[in-house]
Amino acid sequence: MAWKMLPAASELFPALVRAGKATPPRAPPPAARNSPSPTVHRHAPPPAARLSGGAGTTTTTLVVDVDGALLLSRSLFPYFMLVALEAGGFLRALVLLLLYPAIRCCCCCCRLGGGDLAVRAMAAVAFCGLRARTFRAGRAVLPRWLLEDVADEALDAVRRAGDDPARVVWASAMPRVMVEPFLREYLQVPAAAAVAAREMKTAWGFYTGLMEGDEDCEAVRMVTRKRTTTKTAASAREGDDVDVVGFSAGGSVEFLSSPLASICKEVYVVSPEEQSKWRRLERRDYPTPLVFHDGRLAFLPTPLNTVAMFTWLPLGAALSVLRLAISLALPYRIATALHAATGQSWRLRGSLPPPPRNGSSGGQLYACNHRTLIDPVYVSIALDRPVRAVSYSLSRVSDLLSPIGSTVRLARDRARDGAAMARLLARGDSVVVCPEGTTCREPYLLRFSPLFAELGGDAGVVPVALAAETAMFYGTTASGWKAVDPFYYLSNPRMCYTVQFLDRVDTADVSGDGKKAASADVANRVQRLIAEALGYECTMLTRKDKYLMLVGNDGAVAAPPIRSWSPKGMLARQVNFVTFVTFE
Repeated sequence: MAWKMLPAASELFPALVRAGKATPPRAPPPAARNSPSPTVHRHAPPPAARLSGGAGTTTTTLVVDVDGALLLSRSLFPYFMLVALEAGGFLRALVLLLLYPAIRCCCCCCRLGGGDLAVRAMAAVAFCGLRARTFRAGRAVLPRWLLEDVADEALDAVRRAGDDPARVVWASAMPRVMVEPFLREYLQVPAAAAVAAREMKTAWGFYTGLMEGDEDCEAVRMVTRKRTTTKTAASAREGDDVDVVGFSAGGSVEFLSSPLASICKEVYVVSPEEQSKWRRLERRDYPTPLVFHDGRLAFLPTPLNTVAMFTWLPLGAALSVLRLAISLALPYRIATALHAATGQSWRLRGSLPPPPRNGSSGGQLYACNHRTLIDPVYVSIALDRPVRAVSYSLSRVSDLLSPIGSTVRLARDRARDGAAMARLLARGDSVVVCPEGTTCREPYLLRFSPLFAELGGDAGVVPVALAAETAMFYGTTASGWKAVDPFYYLSNPRMCYTVQFLDRVDTADVSGDGKKAASADVANRVQRLIAEALGYECTMLTRKDKYLMLVGNDGAVAAPPIRSWSPKGMLARQVNFVTFVTFE
């Protein structure tokens, strides 16, 4: 990988050196030079009557300060830290953390342009050297945390601007690749609305770490041209005027000194005291539901939280190895007691499922929602007996470290996979399946594949509702190295699994010779039962939807060739196969 970046390095270094040299400030755009200073109103957002305009005036354009008004957090450091850690790794995140005191000093000198300098410094550390084509943190990681930081009152104030999206300009000091996916996909900002955010410069397909200037921002130039054109046309009509209104909060000096603020006629700035009374946007009020997100961190990396994470990492790594050794070496009852002493706990909600009905032959099938790769382990612990887990995709490391034995691998062939699970049930094994086919972190259930409903037989299917709580790291990832998923989960300071067995669902009609019920109806019923038990919502989204959203592909991962050897020890053939993680 390093040799591929050598051509880019020859371009990055001169660019960074040139950026560090003092350059005279460019002249502001003509509209800014010819416009008087905007009138600043304190303590309240722009009223609806002001945004609707009046008689003899042109349509009012609202410029929204995303960083100052829409987001409640006063610091952009956590979002750049997410980019640095999730896209660049722990070493890059450590460098950004060590630079935080200097960045903080820059922010304190915001009247001298230090706020913009701090943003540029954080962008340089977080982005420099990242491949632009594969960067997806802005779409897969950041929206979850940005949505949790949106102020409900600020979003309502923006909605009062009317239904015309061209009347709203969204301005942010963050790079466009960080903020635009969040605005477009989750706040439903249409393409007609301008996003005034600067681009990150690239060289040879890699980010240089340098941001373009405000004068180079296409949205700023577009608004300036539009205002100049409208003002020229309106000057011929007496009583007409150009109306651009700004909306900020918390005393954002950076926004008030920006080119967009200079072309505003009025700027409404909500005071910090008033903004402290605002409420965070509730999950049920999200314009677009947040179903999928990626990343390892289960907390917002503020400076203090990031220091705590790096302090914990050495102990967490040792603790993950200890917990794994306990799971592999000791019986369930002893291992769970020792795990609880280290912060790894589980609880059983309700009671254990009753034994299979009299006359039923074979094993029992358990269908559970999918939270992490170790879901079958906790089902086995709750039952206090071994179970067999089936999966389409599991790393060899996870398979070797499984305390319940090797996982039965499926081939994504409906007939073959059904026969393989039927053989396990026929010999009396307890089989655990995850019909969603992939993990989901949020309180939603993906579509349940109906294949499991055709295998329950006379014993039926026992739905199992699972909930997983973690403190620091998620145990799953869509784009990262899946072999270390168990170690991330086990390195948490504390985590808890909740297991709840629900009433058995009859599947005799599905697999019998008489009148057959649709297996899809049974799968949907099991999905609804688990969702009601957990308080989740059912969706028809699939594994393919998840991977298209987070990774940009359909979830098919080409595996390395498997070498098959003949009994004589000679190489027989090489087989290339594709692994999937869904039932269809």
